Amino acid sequence: MGKIKVTKVKSAINRTQRQKRTLEALGLRKIGQVKEHEATPNILGMIAKVSHLVSVEEA
Repeated sequence: MGKIKVTKVKSAINRTQRQKRTLEALGLRKIGQVKEHEATPNILGMIAKVSHLVSVEEA
């Protein structure tokens, strides 16, 4: 499995607690912050839940 870069592009204000926790679990706190993860099914599922708040690119 390859690596992916996840960037937070929108705020978590006025989002559900579940979405806020998902962003935190991905390691994203501030807008513009980038984290690199393995493209596992768990991580891809988390990204799918907050896809409107993040951008994803292959590393």
